[in-house]
Amino acid sequence: MLTVHHLNNSRSQRVLWLLEELGVPYEIKYYQRDPQTLSAPPELKTIHPLGKSPVITVDGGVLAETGAIVDYIVARYGKGRLIPPANTPERLAWNYWLHFAEGSAMPPLLLKLVFIALPARAPGLLRGLVKSIAGRAQAGYVDPQLKTLFDYLEEVLTRTEWFAGPEFTAADIMMSYPLEAAADRAGALVGRPHLAAFLEKIHARPAYKRALEKGGPDAYA
Repeated sequence: MLTVHHLNNSRSQRVLWLLEELGVPYEIKYYQRDPQTLSAPPELKTIHPLGKSPVITVDGGVLAETGAIVDYIVARYGKGRLIPPANTPERLAWNYWLHFAEGSAMPPLLLKLVFIALPARAPGLLRGLVKSIAGRAQAGYVDPQLKTLFDYLEEVLTRTEWFAGPEFTAADIMMSYPLEAAADRAGALVGRPHLAAFLEKIHARPAYKRALEKGGPDAYA
């Protein structure tokens, strides 16, 4: 039996969603973040040395990293579902977006989160200075990167129904998390109707709803 070691408010929500889409039997072991630090509990380090989520255990083995997990699940259990046929432009796009989600989309969003949170964590006497520096870093570096990213994704979705072509695939599951985070913390949907439509479509999927029921509400932060 495949076990998902699920941390609240984490990328492991996508793994639950994928399994629900495919109808794969699985178990969930739940972990909760520290309410003050938002760090994962130390128990996760008994599963994987980095102590992060997502991580799955199956057949005595351990696998981490969302993209690797998604690739493994689709290959082992998908039976050709949620992945385009080999040697097609759609398959090339599928592979691209599978890696783009964490490799290109999430890093600037993480920087945005860090600079938003930084002033509140600074010592009182330095808080004003840190807030000023964080604001300049966002305005001069992070926000322009995010605008370029969001405009690119909006343009892509003007040309195709889903990220890897006309059919919904696991690439869309991978891309869901950065877009949820972008909408939540960076105003990505303002003036970008195709990004908004993408999120509306995935929110309407029954498997997405079942995954949220099992995994719990996700703050994407």
